[in-house]
Amino acid sequence: MKRFICIGLLLLGIEVQSQSVQSPSKEITLNFSLSENGKPIYNVFYKNKPVVLQSNLGIKLKVDGDLNTNFLIDSIGQKEVNETWQPVLGEQSKIKNNYNQMIVALSQSSSNKKINIIFRVFNEGISFRYEFPKQEKLNYFIISEEQSEFNLTGNHKVFWQPGDFDTNEYNYEETLFSEINTEKVNLNNGIGFKAIKNKFAVQTPLMMKAIDGVYLNIFEAAVVNYPVMQLDVDVQNFKLKSSLAPNALGDKAYLQTPCVSPWRTIMISDDARDIVSSKMILNLNEPSKIEDTSWIKPMKYVGIWWEMHIGKSTWDYAGSQNAQNNGELKPTGKHGATTANTKRYIDFAAKHGFDGVLVEGWNVGWEDWFGNWKENVFDFTTPYPDFNLKEVNDYAKSKGIKMIMHHETSGSVANYERHLDRALNLMKEYGYTAAKTGYVGKIIPRGEFHDGQTMVNHYNFVAQRFADYKMMVNSHESSRPTGYSRTYPNYICAEAARGTEFNAWSIGNTVNHETILPFTRLLGGPMDYTPGIFEIKMSAYDKSKKEQLHSTLAKQLALYVTMYSPLQMAADLPENYEQHLDAFQFIKDVPVDWQESKYLEAEPGDYLTVVRKDKHSENWFLGAITDENSRKTEIPLDFLSPNKKYQAIIYQDGIDADWQNNPKSYVIKTMQVTSKSKIKLHLAKGGGTAISFKRIN
Repeated sequence: MKRFICIGLLLLGIEVQSQSVQSPSKEITLNFSLSENGKPIYNVFYKNKPVVLQSNLGIKLKVDGDLNTNFLIDSIGQKEVNETWQPVLGEQSKIKNNYNQMIVALSQSSSNKKINIIFRVFNEGISFRYEFPKQEKLNYFIISEEQSEFNLTGNHKVFWQPGDFDTNEYNYEETLFSEINTEKVNLNNGIGFKAIKNKFAVQTPLMMKAIDGVYLNIFEAAVVNYPVMQLDVDVQNFKLKSSLAPNALGDKAYLQTPCVSPWRTIMISDDARDIVSSKMILNLNEPSKIEDTSWIKPMKYVGIWWEMHIGKSTWDYAGSQNAQNNGELKPTGKHGATTANTKRYIDFAAKHGFDGVLVEGWNVGWEDWFGNWKENVFDFTTPYPDFNLKEVNDYAKSKGIKMIMHHETSGSVANYERHLDRALNLMKEYGYTAAKTGYVGKIIPRGEFHDGQTMVNHYNFVAQRFADYKMMVNSHESSRPTGYSRTYPNYICAEAARGTEFNAWSIGNTVNHETILPFTRLLGGPMDYTPGIFEIKMSAYDKSKKEQLHSTLAKQLALYVTMYSPLQMAADLPENYEQHLDAFQFIKDVPVDWQESKYLEAEPGDYLTVVRKDKHSENWFLGAITDENSRKTEIPLDFLSPNKKYQAIIYQDGIDADWQNNPKSYVIKTMQVTSKSKIKLHLAKGGGTAISFKRIN
């Protein structure tokens, strides 16, 4: 259903005029006005209380003046939109898109340049973007900075990462706003390449909680042909200002009218569940540009990946990872991506009903790929001598398994783009339906950042090119998604945050990490977090190792529900699953595409409880996780269909479970329930619970 109510207001020549637009619920009000010198200003109220104080808007241009003062209002137009749309893959089969919009058309008296500011107000927050119409006085132009401000009302609790245009793989800091300081971050965190901007800069999404219990989240949507936005912080006055990733010349964006900026978003609610369940970011992106989406399928997969992280095998054929490639390669027997090993994974996938197998380290170039800023690294078509593409493909096909290609670029984007079509043709020849891309390292073209306009255009171009070949892509080490998976749903997921692998060889991920990600990274799109690690402590492979997951085994199961992705990996080794086949059953059973999702409990940094209904059955699945504190809760099952019976299979922490001391203690029990039942959950420290509800009548 789509409903438009248009209200046209022609306000020619008005110099100072306040205009408002409210959310459909009337709980959020955004006010816009011009200052005495014609500077665009906005503020925001939630339930009649200020949440964003008077904040400036504007754009700085490299030449020919700035677009931030001396404006007059040419016109103001408002409309209401209330529609629903169906995602190809998602947390729910239908998404409601309901907002009130206000477009303020401005002209600059000193230059006669024109700019429109578009505001949309949803029940869960506000958004705005800059629109540059086609005009005589503005054609090609360069943005030197965007001057969007977000001035807050107090010293909120904040979940933040350092402002770094090259990586988003930090653990989150949880402090008061006044305590933001990147110099206090532990940089011995396993991140190979860091580019922290300054001590008072943070990334978005920025999740906050005010002292009065109101939750705020500042983010962006539809980042297309534009750099990623981070935020400069004024810790004394509780102010934030947009900061765009520069290119090699220090410029931010090269544009031509007509064009638009991404949406700047502020989610607002006194119920954290409204933030974590919001589809506002997706709604602000354009509808799918792919007409036939029948080939875009969800996948559960296993792969040759974790064994390299734990040191069992290597990506490179010679087994001397990162050694310079001088002369003939001599194998040491540690190479993971062999034909024989791949067949073992294919057998495991086929036996347990998985869709695909990922193989990393199959192609030549891994000997000196890391840290050398080398341009010609991989060709994406030449396998190592011990990996037979045709033999592997034929074997997988005979078992009904899809192979997932791996394209690590080592940051050499210029090299990848030169080889992209040849790589895609190879995938097409051998029947690959998806690829995982990687961008570890400093970017080539040299001087570019992962979050700059050039790289944003690259990530989006790769998704578009994969769509031309009817293939899906899963990017790692990319800029974080901002809802572009609505426009190109074959961009099936991304990593773009600190994933599971850091637990194998670094200080790891904090115990509360997975309770924060759904309020931050996952708002922009599904994440390939690679959960499902059963062998929690790395000392199982090397007694000298102290690294481990900050999680119980039961929590690893729950992540398949709390961390949404239509592409989910059972990331551990097959032999580790074979030792715990009873717990592994949940990973086999849990779907990755959903009809409906409900967030039952939520508090960022503390806990999350989610239930989801399988898109293709009447079965429901629950995931509950907690932070470093144990937790008891009781869950009403009123989400189940009334007058129906379900078998609940509960995978929970053992009574003596603890993420640090006894992480593999778990209990599985079965009971019959209905929509009138309640289930008591006990979550250990760093623990979780996973439940499958299978309808039996």
